Amino acid sequence: MAAFSFGSGNARKIVALPLYAAGRLLTALVPRRHDMWVFGCATGVGEGALALWQQVAPRHPALWLVDDDTQARDAARLGVRAVRKSSVAGLWATARAGVVVITHGFGDVHRYAVSGAFVVQLWHGIPLKRIGLDSPETLRPPRWLDHGASRRLSRRLLALMYRAAASRIDVMPAASGLVRGRLVSAFGVRDHVVVETGEPRVDVLSTGDAPTRRAAAREAILRAAGAEGSPSAVVLYAPTWRDGAPDPAVPGPADWHAILDVLERRDAVLLVRSHPLGSGEYAPPAPTTRVRAVPSSEVPDITPLLPGIDALITDYSSLVYDAALVPLPVVFLAPDVEEYAERRGFYGRYEDVAGSVIARSWHQVLPVLDAVLDPATGESERRVARSRHLSDRVHRHRDGRNAERVYRAVMARRARATEGDR
Repeated sequence: MAAFSFGSGNARKIVALPLYAAGRLLTALVPRRHDMWVFGCATGVGEGALALWQQVAPRHPALWLVDDDTQARDAARLGVRAVRKSSVAGLWATARAGVVVITHGFGDVHRYAVSGAFVVQLWHGIPLKRIGLDSPETLRPPRWLDHGASRRLSRRLLALMYRAAASRIDVMPAASGLVRGRLVSAFGVRDHVVVETGEPRVDVLSTGDAPTRRAAAREAILRAAGAEGSPSAVVLYAPTWRDGAPDPAVPGPADWHAILDVLERRDAVLLVRSHPLGSGEYAPPAPTTRVRAVPSSEVPDITPLLPGIDALITDYSSLVYDAALVPLPVVFLAPDVEEYAERRGFYGRYEDVAGSVIARSWHQVLPVLDAVLDPATGESERRVARSRHLSDRVHRHRDGRNAERVYRAVMARRARATEGDR
């Protein structure tokens, strides 16, 4: 099972209330350094935080907070100055920083020392499934409080904590006006907090020319997946997180036989990217070079690899919006769409993104995938056209300069705040 669910995460928040109080006292006593930036990202040294770092580091003192030795090595390889998040140095850096940059939550940095900083919440994708205050899952109480009056009281407490945390956010980028509305609603922030700058995390999909991006991505894929030779096609399977529950589309033995048949026939490799917080066993019953895992522990940021992909299979992942920028043909596999819609919910209609015909099993997906990988059918082109249409709906900027716009928005907002203090 997954290491995290909303219930378990919320339990830790409730238990840690005294530590949050101690942190507020610390940050009230320790003066912040106006020009210092601290960065953190739950998945490692990457995503939009790294794109913004590249704008900030040449201009300001900046420090990245890492979780472990792997992230520390990644930071050193990229020339990023880093310290351990859980260390005294990490606590002190967060308490002293004038600007704190996060991609998931305050746990990306030292969560107890954020009060009083200028917070830039980059988030980590355009939401298709409902998030934050828009989803009942966010406020799910721990099991020991999930009953009767305790459930109601704990939900109210968690809602207050969530809104209090979100009220600290000063700037949050959105890909477009459509996405901006979702983020304002989900985080309960004031309208002016969310700015239509585009997401820094997808700048890599718009920088340079398409052939160069594809060549670099394909080289990175072969290196990360350890694939031998150069397959004719690369397929990515990326299911989303189900709050700690297993992926219901994990292939069984018969599914694997059929999957491998398509991969062999089309000289293709399947990359399996389970969600960093997800659960499921994706190993074929017998060893094969046609299926490769690309876990977040080895590839923290999958976005730069997308131009090297030939087809994406997913369910409710925000990756579908990133793939639209490439653009990629997307095949949807959603065996539990009604249950997921009731439990988690979607922004708009799922069919408006996935189409009216939604596969419920690998048996239904594989003929579609086979057609996508066959140039003679035209299926790939039809699905690429659908991705382009989706991109037009959700991406206002496609010039590779989103991080630059976010940096300018932060500096302008801080300058106005400084003027107001005088």
